Amino acid sequence: MSTTGLNSIEKKAAFSLAAVFGLRMLGLFMILPVFAIYGEQLIGFSPIWIGLAIGAYGLTQAMLQIPMGILSDKYGRKPIILIGLVIFFLGSVVAAMSDTIYGVVFGRALQGTGAIASAVLALAADLSREEQRPKVMATIGMFIGLSFTLAMVFGPIVAQAFGLSGLFWFTAILTILAMVMIQFMVPNSVNKAPKGDSVALPEQLSKLIRNPELSRLNWGVFILHMALTACFITLPKQFVASGLALEQHWQLYLPALLGSFFLMVPFMIIAIKKQKEKQMFSAAILLLAAALLLLWYLPLGFWTLVLLVVMFFTAFNYLEATMPSILSRIAPAGVKGSVMGIYSSSQFLGAFTGGIIGGIIASQFGEQAIFLVMSLITLLWFFGAISMKPLQKSKSYTFTTSIDCEEKANEVAEKLIELPGVIEAILVQEESVVYLKVDEKVVNLADIKAALNP
Repeated sequence: MSTTGLNSIEKKAAFSLAAVFGLRMLGLFMILPVFAIYGEQLIGFSPIWIGLAIGAYGLTQAMLQIPMGILSDKYGRKPIILIGLVIFFLGSVVAAMSDTIYGVVFGRALQGTGAIASAVLALAADLSREEQRPKVMATIGMFIGLSFTLAMVFGPIVAQAFGLSGLFWFTAILTILAMVMIQFMVPNSVNKAPKGDSVALPEQLSKLIRNPELSRLNWGVFILHMALTACFITLPKQFVASGLALEQHWQLYLPALLGSFFLMVPFMIIAIKKQKEKQMFSAAILLLAAALLLLWYLPLGFWTLVLLVVMFFTAFNYLEATMPSILSRIAPAGVKGSVMGIYSSSQFLGAFTGGIIGGIIASQFGEQAIFLVMSLITLLWFFGAISMKPLQKSKSYTFTTSIDCEEKANEVAEKLIELPGVIEAILVQEESVVYLKVDEKVVNLADIKAALNP
């Protein structure tokens, strides 16, 4: 098999799992651009319940993300993913059949109970070799970003044509399609990635949560998604007030999101080529805070809204794309699954909190105050980010080993850490695997293999 590109199984796994993930996220996201307006038609409507409906899935996702990953390790990836999709389908049906805000909130919470993200990523890890795994994960990440863009465009169109219930029925249909793909298109696991690469290890969680560098990123993604969810309690209404009918909102979202993708490119070029990653990361947080502050302060005419939405999504998309990359580089060797589990839970919990806080602010102080509060919280994130340690260039590798003696394992681990370019080395005897974090410019993989096979 080629080590320079994806083989046929990895290609099939990458695109089928990315499509499954994307279809599910499309269904979750489509409510964002329309619910603030259509939710007013539901019995029991109030700003707090609107916020709950938008963010309810985040709480159940955050609670069950890690347990579902662990269950997938015990009972198999595909069965757990299919069970999660069935639950997500039932949540969509409950929301579609509800004419009260309470029923929609319950349906959204039930959707989140089908928390399959960790199991999907674990299956992607199982179906890919270590050196190709970043490409597979990047493909899934790309589809998640694409699903968000499509949701902003298609949400208003579907809601205008079929109403709010039609939006949830459409989500249910997408879920059935995802189930068919899991059953018939996603390859069966031909190898199993080491546990540390794929699923969260409960005994590691407490220590990793307390890690200051990881904690800074977990709080960051929490704040990022809190701000996103809170703002969509009022943004669609702002567009309507500026003279843009709901069915035309896609005409704003599409160019704004596409424009933001182009505008984030200079951030990436400066970050990578000029080695200014920390500075660009902090600048993006500051740009996000500025966009939120201006949304609160300025009179919101149509073109002002367009400009500020482009600013918001330029910062959001850059941060959303950058943080998982930073996380993978600073994560201790051998606990990638645990680190990503905590990160994902923080992200979903942020979405839930944003819905709650946004609804409370809107009911107590008016919807415009949401932007001010989110801006101030984002500024706190900025001051936390500027104390972040400079990022070290590194890459993670996983090697199998036949070492079965603890004394020999300790001896080899010490020998590995002394090799040039090896930043961290962990040998897990029970799994017959070695986790390494290395500086690719310095390390010699032949020396590592020689140390593992004396």
